[in-house]
Amino acid sequence: MQLIATHSLLLRNALITIFVSVMNLWYSKEGAPHPLGVSFIPDEEAYNFALYSKNASAIDLLLYRENEYDEPVVTIHLDPLKNKSQRIWHCRVKKSELQGAAFYGYRVDGPLGPEPGYLHQFDPEKILLDPYAKEVIFPPAFSREAAEESGSNAGKAPLGMISTEEYFDWQDDKPVRHAHDLIIYEMHVKGFTKNPNSGVSKEKQGTFAGIIEKIPYLKELGITAVELMPVHQFDPTEKNYWGYMPLNFFAPNHAYTSDTTTGGAIREFKTMVRELHKAGLEVILDVVFNHTSEGDIAGPVYSFKGIDNATYYLMQDHAENPYLNYSGTGNTLRTDHPAVQQLIMDSLRYWVKEMHVDGFRFDLASVFSRKTDGTIGSSPIFDQIAAEPYLSNVRLIAEPWDAGGLYQLGRAFPGISWYQWNGGFRDDIRRFVRSEAGFAAKAVQRIYGSDDLFPDDPFNAYHPYQSINYLTSHDGFTLYDQVSYNRKHNFANGQNNQDGHEYNYSWNCGWEGDGNVPCDVLRLRKRQTRNFFTLLMLSNGTPMVLSGDEFLNTQRGNNNPYNQDNETTWIDWHRREEMSLHFDFVKTLIAFRKRHTAIARSRFWREDVKWYGCSGNISFDHELRCFAWFLSGKKFNETDLYVMVNMNWESQKFKFMEQGSWKRVIDTSIEAATESAGMAEDLIILDARSVAVFEKTN
Repeated sequence: MQLIATHSLLLRNALITIFVSVMNLWYSKEGAPHPLGVSFIPDEEAYNFALYSKNASAIDLLLYRENEYDEPVVTIHLDPLKNKSQRIWHCRVKKSELQGAAFYGYRVDGPLGPEPGYLHQFDPEKILLDPYAKEVIFPPAFSREAAEESGSNAGKAPLGMISTEEYFDWQDDKPVRHAHDLIIYEMHVKGFTKNPNSGVSKEKQGTFAGIIEKIPYLKELGITAVELMPVHQFDPTEKNYWGYMPLNFFAPNHAYTSDTTTGGAIREFKTMVRELHKAGLEVILDVVFNHTSEGDIAGPVYSFKGIDNATYYLMQDHAENPYLNYSGTGNTLRTDHPAVQQLIMDSLRYWVKEMHVDGFRFDLASVFSRKTDGTIGSSPIFDQIAAEPYLSNVRLIAEPWDAGGLYQLGRAFPGISWYQWNGGFRDDIRRFVRSEAGFAAKAVQRIYGSDDLFPDDPFNAYHPYQSINYLTSHDGFTLYDQVSYNRKHNFANGQNNQDGHEYNYSWNCGWEGDGNVPCDVLRLRKRQTRNFFTLLMLSNGTPMVLSGDEFLNTQRGNNNPYNQDNETTWIDWHRREEMSLHFDFVKTLIAFRKRHTAIARSRFWREDVKWYGCSGNISFDHELRCFAWFLSGKKFNETDLYVMVNMNWESQKFKFMEQGSWKRVIDTSIEAATESAGMAEDLIILDARSVAVFEKTN
């Protein structure tokens, strides 16, 4: 019996070998449908090209030499009876047959199907970018206008790089993962170091390499994760400074690299990740899988539109403009389609496996819940992400709404284990700190961890750390502008001040803007920013800080500078010296939070916290603007904390409701950091609009 089993196993292995050999022989002649994009086959010294298009009737692969973009050096017509498998078109090209080509594109004709013509954007003369290109180049004659018009855009179209095989020395790089000490720092790659006063080498200002030079600063500040605004390649001619108009979901943006040679963007990004990891910093990417830069019916045809418009976008039966728009930018990706889901999954895998990133923040993530007709339904993409081994230890953060009115903050969001940007924390704390009536109880709930949104009952069992607590982000006022402007000042954006949020819940402290500000107003503004930072760092949940807020950077009242690639959005590093006391205060608060693990927990505080009024039990009446809380550190072998909060416009008497000797360690009424402020009396008179934190000494 054993002999028979051995022979059966040998026969099985032989058959598998024969099958694989036959398949490889077929693939060598016809190309393989997977993986999508371009991949190198070392055994054959050949490149495999694969492109998804359900509705195409004909496809040409075009190969270009460097600096010769008007005419392809090689053109390969894909035969659907030889070079197509179901919906995927493919071919294999020997390295020796490239004739020196370094870049590629496609021409795609159609449609095959019976759908109305206005659902398609096929143009047999248009040169198109592969959605899976790992690096994108733009010829000197690149033209957005040529992509917006019908007909050829030869020599003016973005192209993909062919060679993706290059050794990179990761130096035993490992993922970084923080827990109670996770403090996220949202930054724009270019804006962080582009200003000449950034102290970064001139040739590296505004680049991935520039961030590397600023690692000592990030370490000094104490943050533990950087969240990079979109780094995917976008149209360089579009007024799109923020980067939320992606052209491609694999290629790093060329504008953010100091290495302009072929493959330089990939190398420089990898180097940045490696060096940030060495410093103990997580790298999180802001990704935009809800729309692309191709816009609506009037937008350019660069890639997805011309390859298979009806597959990639949500469409409607409307000839004049068939694009459904739940992103606010003209189009919406059809994320309930298997091909689009595969694109998203392949992109995420690529950035984790090949680029070593630690997490993703998904812009307008609720779009994943949109079905083909735009209605709301379940989306398999959440299950696919949850089941993907490469993403099992990756941090997933959602912006849990879209531009079409869908709002899923908290347990309404389908990704039940995801972190979420907590817009409720932002708004409720803003309104409480500006002394608005009726928000004390809401502030308490946000500080506790927002258990109304992330319930921890036995059925739901959410964690408070899933709440990304933030007060400012790229979208809106900076922290300084939040206390300096009652109104947005967006005229520079070119939309007659009609763009940007109307409801910022800001307060200018009695003086609009930054011209001739009275000294008492400036003092109050600084105190208010200290109040904001203190409440943020004392709250259970995961704090996120906008870059520059640590030294009160300003955008001069512009709350939507998406197209301001200038000193409006470039961090002004002179503020680091001008606001040095504030910087020291923030640095002290971050260190305080990281030292007190009892603040940021996996679970809610429950019986370890007691809420009080100023001198007794708390009563949440509408006019309440002050409260206190006691947080026990016993379970963590740490000192107990007592916090007093007064957002009245007059000073307030507080009494300790817990026995012991208390040392005042933080006081926002004092401009300097105060971790050694001395012992406190039993009765505390807390200044108007201020927060005090005490540690128990016995």
